[in-house]
Amino acid sequence: MKKEFLLPDGIEIDIEGLAIRLKSKNGVIEKDFRSPLFSKYIKIEKEGNKIIVSSSTDKRKIKAMVGTIVALIKAYSKGLLEGYTYKLKIAYVHFPFTVKVEGNTVVINNFLGEKSPRKAKILGDTKVTVKGSDIIVTGYNLDHVSQTAANIETATRLTGRDRRVFQDGCFIVQKKG
Repeated sequence: MKKEFLLPDGIEIDIEGLAIRLKSKNGVIEKDFRSPLFSKYIKIEKEGNKIIVSSSTDKRKIKAMVGTIVALIKAYSKGLLEGYTYKLKIAYVHFPFTVKVEGNTVVINNFLGEKSPRKAKILGDTKVTVKGSDIIVTGYNLDHVSQTAANIETATRLTGRDRRVFQDGCFIVQKKG
């Protein structure tokens, strides 16, 4: 099985076995696809401006991994050219809480009147800005942007309370890219 992908202009790729390194003027993304299950069956090659991901077997899991590798290379190259943006909304009914960025963490104070702040980690080169009741997460690496947005959303997750009554939290409302 073989899948091909035409690399967009402005993106350079270095391939070492199953490890790739995508470069553009916006940044660098490195990803290692090595795995004990897939490494001996999958091969990544570059011919001119074309990326070819092939497998030496037709097993279903191997074919799925070939498709996953091609999809991730497409997503990473799109991110390096255009970038990704996630928008979160701050919603509260009971206690107004504040959200601020300190270094590589997002600090949420006074969530449901709690004395200790809740924290969410910012991954990689992701930028987080807070404007009023909006939190905007931007970056070129889809993995880091989406995980940072998920970390913020998870930091305000409620357990043991009725979600119909306690609707407080930070929620992902928009994804661009």
